[in-house]
Amino acid sequence: MKPENDNLEKNISRLVKQAGGKNEPTRAFTDSLIERAAAELEQGRIRTRKQRSTVMTIKKSLIYATAAVFICGLLISLFMPSLARVTKSAKIAAARRPQSQTSRSFNEKKPKDGSSSSNIEYTQTAAKPVKDEEGKSGETGSAEMVYGRGRALDKIDFLYLAEEPSQQPMAHGGTTPPNGEDVDAMFFKNYGVNPFVDTEDDHLSTFATDVDTGSYTVVRGYLHNGHLPPNEAVRVEEFVNYFKYGYPAPQEDDFAVYMEAAPWTFGEGRKNSHLLRIGLKARQVSEENRKPAILTFVIDVSGSMGREDRLGLVKKSLRMLVDQLRSEDKIGIAVYGSRGRKVLGHKSLDDKDEIIAAIESLSPDGSTFAEEGIRIGYEMAEKAFKTGYINRVILCSDGVANVGQTGADDILKVIREKANKGITLSAIGFGMGNYNDVLMEQLGDKGDGHYTYIDTIAEAKRLFEDNLTGTLEVIAKDVKIQVDFNPDVVRSYRLIGYENRDVPDDKFRDDKYDGGEIGAGHSTTALYELKLWPKKKGTIATTFVRYKDPQTEDVTEFKSSIRTNDFKDSFDDASRQFKLASTSAEFAEILRKSYWAKGATLDTVLDNARTLTEDFEGDADVIELVDLISKARRLMETSQAGPVQIEDYDE
Repeated sequence: MKPENDNLEKNISRLVKQAGGKNEPTRAFTDSLIERAAAELEQGRIRTRKQRSTVMTIKKSLIYATAAVFICGLLISLFMPSLARVTKSAKIAAARRPQSQTSRSFNEKKPKDGSSSSNIEYTQTAAKPVKDEEGKSGETGSAEMVYGRGRALDKIDFLYLAEEPSQQPMAHGGTTPPNGEDVDAMFFKNYGVNPFVDTEDDHLSTFATDVDTGSYTVVRGYLHNGHLPPNEAVRVEEFVNYFKYGYPAPQEDDFAVYMEAAPWTFGEGRKNSHLLRIGLKARQVSEENRKPAILTFVIDVSGSMGREDRLGLVKKSLRMLVDQLRSEDKIGIAVYGSRGRKVLGHKSLDDKDEIIAAIESLSPDGSTFAEEGIRIGYEMAEKAFKTGYINRVILCSDGVANVGQTGADDILKVIREKANKGITLSAIGFGMGNYNDVLMEQLGDKGDGHYTYIDTIAEAKRLFEDNLTGTLEVIAKDVKIQVDFNPDVVRSYRLIGYENRDVPDDKFRDDKYDGGEIGAGHSTTALYELKLWPKKKGTIATTFVRYKDPQTEDVTEFKSSIRTNDFKDSFDDASRQFKLASTSAEFAEILRKSYWAKGATLDTVLDNARTLTEDFEGDADVIELVDLISKARRLMETSQAGPVQIEDYDE
């Protein structure tokens, strides 16, 4: 029987090779079985009927065994490589993840006052397209992902990565995962939550200013479309800075500082809690006195932009901007899809029809080679550069770069040199479904410009009509704020938001260290929660502001202080602007499930917001805030999210 066994093994080997590893038998496989059976039957004619019956039974068994072995082998060949890659991904993820990353989503640091902290080290999420009943891509949900090469495992499905780009198509096309990471389709980055800090340990708090509002409008898009946003999409300072607080602009200086404080209750178990608001207002520049602008639009025309709320909205927004410009302003246009290219050399408004025609000619196609498009845009801006003008690159994109260098740090290598020469960058985001907040936010912050997100034509009007001068003309660069808390009066403090704008205390007066940029008439607001020593009086905090003149690079620093006798006796006595800042911050803290929002509910926040509609009668932004809080509350009730609990932080 040994020769027959050998023949069987050879037969199996031959048949599997002939099958070619497909999911069904090939024609060659079927023919070989027929030929084999016919040959065996021909040889068996000389045997007796009983022998033939026995032989046929054995042969049929062998054929069935061959088929069974073939199918098993086929299944193994199909699934083993996938299982091996998944195992490899998990091993690499474990090896590459920093030591501080554990199965929990935050790493607590215990201050000396005994209070808890939730300083989250780093997490990653993906915006995952959701398909409607017709199979069309719709809005997004959030999926936690394994950080590693090969494949990314989320709670719903597999997302193919770029370890083997020729074999595994990535979730959003292209050849390189977004953000320069190993994970395809990563859109939001978790910067953590600031802890309470004891003043006896560190009485200085230093951060770069931020006038960005992108997080608020991104979250608004989620809520309007019936989804709670991913926690990582929420940046508290961008919620607070979305609203207008009516700070009076300085008449002579570049900035004015406004400080206000009052008792504050938020969530459960709050004791000895006060809220400090620090507002910074830049001087106004009239439209007539605005510097002429040389604007270079870099527009994403990749396939992912092929929707009305993306490239269609970009076109409408740019037409609106063109209508607001003056004759001495100039516009150039570069685009990028699979490759970058120049569409329109810089033209003045005398050639407005040609500019509009170039905008209207844009159509979506290809992958997303953002690096090349941005480089071409900067080359155009550098050739058109004029001293004394506003020299600005304006990037319009959904941010999902997937060809070439795709992360902010890599693309910034192109930007830094040009920014030092006076060419700033504004990042304007469009689109939902595969929107890359990480890239757009960092490019805006670090490109000496700002970041905003346009989800409606009304938001475009707010940016390009209502505040065009502030959008274009920067009056101060590398703006940094340092708050010096008096340890004799303040026991501990926490900065609410600004986690990704932290500046080391010893870098405050290092003028090479990057800060924020503030445009004409812009304001920025920061909030601190304070715990005071009982019955102590005196200076609470001294705020230092340091910045550069964008033209001369001259450095200016000034300070302002607030004392205990400046505090309001109760929250009800605080100004309406103070209450609005508090309400927007509380809303954001609950949405991002901040540790410090434990026990807080949107019911209380909604009541406060409704009261504000009376104080800000007719203010569309405040009315919309009430609507968004109502939507979020209903969504939380539907998902049984309820009040924020500490257990919600487990991965």
